[in-house]
Amino acid sequence: MDTKSNRTYVPIRYLSEQLKYSVAWNEQAQEITVSKEQNKIILTIGKKTAIWNDNTIQVDAAPFVRGGVAYVPIRVMIDAMNLPLEWDKSGSTLVFQNGEQPSKLPIISLDRVVSSQPITKKQQTFNVGQKQIKATILQIDLLSKDIQLGVAVANNKIGTVDSLKHMATVNNAVAAMNGTYFAAYSNTGIQNPFGYIVQNGTVVNKSPGDNRSVLVFTKDNQVEIVSGKDFQIRVKEEQVYGALQAGPRLVTNGKVTVDPATEGFRDPKILTNSGARSAVGVTKDHKLILVTVPGAKVTELAQVMLQAGAYQAMGLDGGASSGLYYQGSYLTSPGRELSNALLIYQSKS
Repeated sequence: MDTKSNRTYVPIRYLSEQLKYSVAWNEQAQEITVSKEQNKIILTIGKKTAIWNDNTIQVDAAPFVRGGVAYVPIRVMIDAMNLPLEWDKSGSTLVFQNGEQPSKLPIISLDRVVSSQPITKKQQTFNVGQKQIKATILQIDLLSKDIQLGVAVANNKIGTVDSLKHMATVNNAVAAMNGTYFAAYSNTGIQNPFGYIVQNGTVVNKSPGDNRSVLVFTKDNQVEIVSGKDFQIRVKEEQVYGALQAGPRLVTNGKVTVDPATEGFRDPKILTNSGARSAVGVTKDHKLILVTVPGAKVTELAQVMLQAGAYQAMGLDGGASSGLYYQGSYLTSPGRELSNALLIYQSKS
């Protein structure tokens, strides 16, 4: 992405949350003041002039407000704050080495603004080869200040199960999707999950050596999909707020990349068979996509996710576990109780 074009923007709250800048908003004057150490810049909504360390400068793009979120052109912030940023293609973010820990700024184009509806639902039919696959889709705006992601563990106790709806309800979540694989057919009464689970910043289930894909998100809704090996690096960075390990990987950087055997899958249900499936993806412009389909092979699911707009995507548990809940009812009803779930919270503006 060419940040020199001045057509890319960063939501202003990330400057304080990620870069630890002091950010002040003057509603009457419509001014944003950003400062750190000796540097200070004052930008005005809708104006292409700014005050940088007491000097008036021209900027090629004006800051704006959409959906209650203020955006500033990233180019002027790079210049004013002397930011050494690197472009991360996989996450559509700019990475800044903030001390020992990297900070990431989500970047968007002028055309991409926060929707007045942070969550939208739809059903869509996709043509995959000679087959038509009907999908149920929830799309979540990750840049909305009203959205927060979370992870639920059934009854807050590893090894137990609960209904997806109840997990969402007791956690006050507006939406939920089934999470990791688990020992659904255990005859011991203990139905342990498979794979890493991180809840509220704490690793609550470990799976050393497991190379299956992991959905990872920070407290400010920056989502990525990494391998089991790379997940260890993310944990050491101490920025993982939530994680669910499932897989297989479906889409990487806008291309289908399905290789379940390399991730360690051996079951024909994953390798070759068709069945009910769940998948999670993230678009290039920072929207989360939750998708369920009643019947598809993993390779077909990857094509569905790509057509649905996912830039990165992976599978979650499927079959009887496949479920999607939203606003009090099931969009896709799971056929059994579940071990854990991905949660979506929505606050009222």
